[in-house]
Formats: sequence, structure tokens, C-alpha cells
Amino acid sequence: MALSFDPQELPPVSVDDHLPAVTLAELQEATLRRRFQSPPDWAPEAMVEPRFNERPPAHASVLVGLVQREELTVLLTQRTAHLTDHPGQISFPGGRVEPEDANAVATALREAQEEIGLGPEYVDVLGQLPTYTTGTGFIVTPVVALVRPGFHVHPDPFEVAEVFEVPLSFLMDPANHRWHAADFGGGRRQFLSMPWSGLGADGEHRRYFVWGATAAMLRNLYRFLAA
Repeated sequence: MALSFDPQELPPVSVDDHLPAVTLAELQEATLRRRFQSPPDWAPEAMVEPRFNERPPAHASVLVGLVQREELTVLLTQRTAHLTDHPGQISFPGGRVEPEDANAVATALREAQEEIGLGPEYVDVLGQLPTYTTGTGFIVTPVVALVRPGFHVHPDPFEVAEVFEVPLSFLMDPANHRWHAADFGGGRRQFLSMPWSGLGADGEHRRYFVWGATAAMLRNLYRFLAA
């Protein structure tokens, strides 16, 4: 189903700048490991989008890769414009579960290797977040992992237009979380965006509009880390 609106053209109805940011001290490797090893009492904010097609549900996994730069970054992709599901949108590497996948982690690792050429030897899985069900019927398990530098991306040109990184601290600051509303799929839908301006993989400066399911899963990561 094609969007009946351009999400980038919708002005925000509110911004969550009243909520505290996750501090840089809380976004260190050792702190993140402890958080996933001993999770706090928390609840995800968003879990299910209203359905706008009748396709049977399908399980999927995505890799929320935290690249171990001087400051942690989140590895994201921009999908190619011709894809059936979520064309042109910002997403995590990932896809549907295949019969040979042993579990959600195996799916996320396989998809990351197939989509962007990220070898599993660079990935250190921290844990998983609760599933998030998209309006297109995918029941998505976000697999959160540290990614060791030194990898080289090789995007699948059919699925991936670009691979880029966004500072985790930016995404974990609710002052950058904007709420929008639009009529879509037979009802009024609210969604989050986290627009980021920065350098792309080619070194050029551009604006990336992170929104929808990707922004919702990042919001759940924020709730998990801020709890």
C-alpha cells in the first residue's frame, strides 16, 4: 500500500523534549552489557501498528547494530525506492525468518550479511527487545548488538540504496523525538520521527528522515535504557 501522504511534509504535533536523555555515561559498552544482562522493570511504548493490508503475518528480525566508534553509532540503511515493503525508508538491516534460521539472532545476522555484507565475526549480540508488529504484518524482533569497527559494507543494490551511521546519543535524546499524525489505512495514525542531518557514506551532508517502525523500535530502546 502506497502512502497517501509524505511524512516529511507533516509538521510535528509535539516534541518530547520534556523527557530526559540517556547520558553518554549510560551509553558505554560496559553499561549496556550490564543493562541487557540484568534488565530493569520496564515496558515498551509501542508494540503493534494498525494493519493496513491483509497479508498473513510473518516473523522477521532486524539488527540494531551499535558501532563501537569513539561514540557509539547506530548502523542504518536506506531502502531502495522500488521495494514492495517500506520503499525508500530508513531501516535496520534485517528481514523475514527463513526455515534454516535457528532463532531470531540467526535471522538478524544472516540478513545483515546478505543486505550490507556485515560479517557475523564483527557482531557481539547484547540481547533482544520485545517484538514490534508493523502495519504490513511483520512481527519484528530487534536484536541489539555491538559492532566492531573494521568491517566493510557491501550493500545489496536491489534492497539497499545507502548504509550510514547516526550517533546513538542523538537517537536516545527525546528532544529529537517528534510526534506526527496522519489519516492512513482507514484511520488516524500517530507516528514518531527522528530526523538527523549528517554525513552520508559518500561524505556528503544530507538529511535522513528516520520514522515509522524504525523510530518506534528506537523509542523502545530508549525506554529500555532510560528505565
